[in-house]
Amino acid sequence: MATTNINVRVDTELKQNAESLFNDLGLNMSVAITMFLKSAVSHNGIPFEVKRQVPNAETAAALAEYEEMKKDKSSYKRYRSFDDMFDEVTADA
Repeated sequence: MATTNINVRVDTELKQNAESLFNDLGLNMSVAITMFLKSAVSHNGIPFEVKRQVPNAETAAALAEYEEMKKDKSSYKRYRSFDDMFDEVTADA
């Protein structure tokens, strides 16, 4: 069977970590990537779950608060600059 090349750019640390892992498993990068591609074709998609991270409760509450603030901007104090806000916050401390 004829072969072809694939060029992929990844950061250096990721490549080194992957090579170390694959070497421990008795594989090289080319074989590992071939295994991934064959698995993807076999599954007719990515062979593992791909999903967004779900924010924790504190982050979800902050995002909800932000959405409420956008709806009723007049109910929330606004500042012209970070320095103005910082000065007010530190004056209370």
